[in-house]
Amino acid sequence: MLTVEGKRLMRRAMLSLTMLVPLSLPSWVAGAEAYEANGVFDRFSRHIERQVQTDKIAFAKASGCTNWFYQQEKQKPAPPAVQSIRWDPVLQPPSREECLREYPGGLEAVRQDFHRTQTSLSVSLTFYEFALVGDRDDDARYSGEELGDLFQSLALTYDPTHSVLTHAAALTDRFDAWYQSRNLESLMNGMGQLYDKGYRVTAADRAELDRVAQ
Repeated sequence: MLTVEGKRLMRRAMLSLTMLVPLSLPSWVAGAEAYEANGVFDRFSRHIERQVQTDKIAFAKASGCTNWFYQQEKQKPAPPAVQSIRWDPVLQPPSREECLREYPGGLEAVRQDFHRTQTSLSVSLTFYEFALVGDRDDDARYSGEELGDLFQSLALTYDPTHSVLTHAAALTDRFDAWYQSRNLESLMNGMGQLYDKGYRVTAADRAELDRVAQ
């Protein structure tokens, strides 16, 4: 039979146990939520980054060949690209053979491609910035509130009951549609909506943009 002291110690042990058990549940739930939400951020940002890499190569080729054709006609070098996000091309410049093969129309053809690829790169990089800004606290995941704000700024309907794949597909489809139409105006309007809610480009965002742009 337990003594008074023994009963007191048992009650203390039971109290400690009831305090410990609930603590383990929020940790597990939070981990699952982080995994799920992170899936949206990861899928969305990686989808855009792949397009950025493609656009960088295309723009570097067009830029290099534009300079080559200008030199052939003994004109001034082509003006530097005007972009909302800085990018310093470090890829190997295209050869004479590549430029002649890719642009049989000469200077006029390459100038048109220069402006086209510049616009494409500007859209993809700005969209990548948008995806980073939407991660307000830089934890590489979108919370429910952040997802709601992202969807609203992209003129999408947000349903918190939808799956990660559904949310990610909606965001990537919107990127694909606006990228194909070079809809930078709507994208900047969406960025403005995020800014109105207090979102900002952080130091971490800037570092990531620099990494992707190199």
